[in-house]
Formats: sequence, C-alpha cells, structure tokens
Amino acid sequence: MRTSIGERFTGLVTGALLTAGALFATAAPAQAYDPDPGVFAYYRDTDTCPCSGGSLTDPFDDTYFAHDAGGTAVKMELNDAGWFIGKVEFHPSGEKLWIYDTRNDGDTFYVAVGYSSGGSYHDLGTFSAPGTSETVDLTVKDFAIPDGAYVDITVYDGAGRADYIAAARGTGGAVA
Repeated sequence: MRTSIGERFTGLVTGALLTAGALFATAAPAQAYDPDPGVFAYYRDTDTCPCSGGSLTDPFDDTYFAHDAGGTAVKMELNDAGWFIGKVEFHPSGEKLWIYDTRNDGDTFYVAVGYSSGGSYHDLGTFSAPGTSETVDLTVKDFAIPDGAYVDITVYDGAGRADYIAAARGTGGAVA
C-alpha cells in the first residue's frame, strides 16, 4: 500500500505529538512541602531599633532592622524537618520585602503582600525567590507603603496563592 507524502507527514507529526505528550505527562510535578514547613515569626517595634542579634540571627545573613518610628518589622523563618529552607522579612525602613530561599530542594514558596490604608486594601502582588542553583536565592521588593499602614504578608506553598502556610502583619513606619 502506498502512502502519500501528506499522509507520511501527518503520521510523523502525530507520532511526535504523542511522544511529546507522553513525556510531559510523565514529568514529575514540582515538589510541594508536605506537611507544610513550620514558621516562626518575629516582630520588632522599629521605634527601638536598630535591631539585630538574638532571635534575628540565622545561618545565612542575620537580620538587621533600622530605626523607623511607628513601624513594626517582621521576620518569618521557614523550616522543614529541621532544615532552614527560607525566610521572609518586612523592613518598614524603606518599605522593603526580602524573600530568601535557602535550600535547593526543587521547591519554592510564594509570598503575597498587601496593605490596608485609608479604609481600603491594596494588593501589591505575589513574589518568590528566583530558584537558581545558588546556595541562597534572594528577591528584594521595594514598595511605597503609607506611614502607619498595616502590611499583610502571607506565605503559600503553591503558585496562585494556593496551599496557605502562614501569615504575619507588620506596620509601615515613617519615612526614614
């Protein structure tokens, strides 16, 4: 039986698509933390800062909060089965969010940030560390948050704000 060039081409394309589909179907999904990581949250009234040391010490770069009248700084440490896997920091001075992923485990976590001010809520987005092969992956976000605004920081295991892990609330201080 003879087949035309078009039939052979169609057969090749169909076979390639089926092979590609099988490869994608068998690819392992990104690892998810199960159970979710433990989270320890630390708060500092930045009226009394500069602050460092003590519970702000960690194995990667230690946390330092600058003085900022009226601010509440937040540090959230994430641990999985005894491993320090990351941290999230909100610094009122400069309104910066720091996200560290400190374990090359094929997974990341996502941090949603928003603030309440003037009777309304303002969603600033969801962020994560870049996920490279470096020992520490770091993302720093610089926001313009009004003085005295409540800053909500929510950590998720899944993209799209899926699989809630923990939340904390800081306060934006005066401009440093």
